[in-house]
Amino acid sequence: MSSEENVRLTAGDVELTVTPDNGCRISSFRIAGTELLRQGERYGCFPMVPWCGRTENGRFRNGGVEHQLPVNDPPHAIHGTGRDTAWRTARTGPAQAVFTYELGEPWPYTGLVTQTFELSEDSLTLQLGIETYGDSFPAQAGWHPWFQRHAFPDGKGARLDFIPDWQEERGSDHLPTGRRIGPMPGPWDDCFGMEDGVDVTLTWPEQLELTVKSRTEWVVVYDEQEEAVCVEPQSGPPNGLNTHPRLVTPIDPLEIATTWSWRRLA
Repeated sequence: MSSEENVRLTAGDVELTVTPDNGCRISSFRIAGTELLRQGERYGCFPMVPWCGRTENGRFRNGGVEHQLPVNDPPHAIHGTGRDTAWRTARTGPAQAVFTYELGEPWPYTGLVTQTFELSEDSLTLQLGIETYGDSFPAQAGWHPWFQRHAFPDGKGARLDFIPDWQEERGSDHLPTGRRIGPMPGPWDDCFGMEDGVDVTLTWPEQLELTVKSRTEWVVVYDEQEEAVCVEPQSGPPNGLNTHPRLVTPIDPLEIATTWSWRRLA
């Protein structure tokens, strides 16, 4: 497979770098020169596709057929295959870009995944789509951004604000038990439900306010590490291939979008 060049998008003093060869992740996101994403080949912001979070023991069923996925977070399979895949650059412009990759092994079904980016001076819209080339199959899609907790040099870490309708109770195996509970205090590695759509705000005091929104009702929040805060809108909960299967069919692709918008406080 030929190597794809990094793609840089700009709008005013906002710069976004997408790395197709490394899972089509956002490797850099800068506002007025300040890097907001944790750096490193495993970080940035990567797409979770064709499943999100952990799939129990790497197994899922499609009708009467059971499939085994690679167990890359023992004992589970985590975050899909898209982040480990080289994507093809389909179209680029100064502030827009489109990328694709073909589903295949170790995922047991064929299809096409498309990711689009649209940048402006005060927002970024991301979209993911999954189409099948034949058989219907359950799938999920979402994003896993690693926002730097201490992006600004004043030492004031990012504050997280959101009002979920429920929290998915997390079992000892790190999977939702299926029981919905009232939101618990953090730190979190947990899935929350927001009936009117994901709406989570990160505030770097006196510097920047950034809001993550999506029409989907599921979001995973991970803030157990000092370096970063993760706000992950996704089309279903962890282990959703088994508990909340959403079939991709020839006439019904899976589509999800999220928008980051920001307001400067300085």
